[in-house]
Amino acid sequence: MLALIALMYVTVEPETQYSVDEIMESPDEFVGSEIHLRGIVKTGSLDNSSHSFILQGSQNEISVIFAEISVPDGFQEGKTIAVKGVLSESEAVGEISANEIQTGCPSKYES
Repeated sequence: MLALIALMYVTVEPETQYSVDEIMESPDEFVGSEIHLRGIVKTGSLDNSSHSFILQGSQNEISVIFAEISVPDGFQEGKTIAVKGVLSESEAVGEISANEIQTGCPSKYES
């Protein structure tokens, strides 16, 4: 059992979650690779016809395309979410093709 647990720790790399601002400091380092980032869904940016929205940080924004997946319960503008996907370059801002969107559990934050 101990050997199995040790093997799990050796073979499973921890997944780093970045903020939008961290990614946009040097986006070229992340282009083409799978990333996990967090940010706030910009109010007024959700476009269900193009399956996209803007994920914002303190100073930067990334366009998110979610055409291949459905959004989870609790997804709404103005909320902090996590997105996993592949970063590509677009003209004005970075663009991530999402393969997973995670929202927080509201009951977790209630007192």
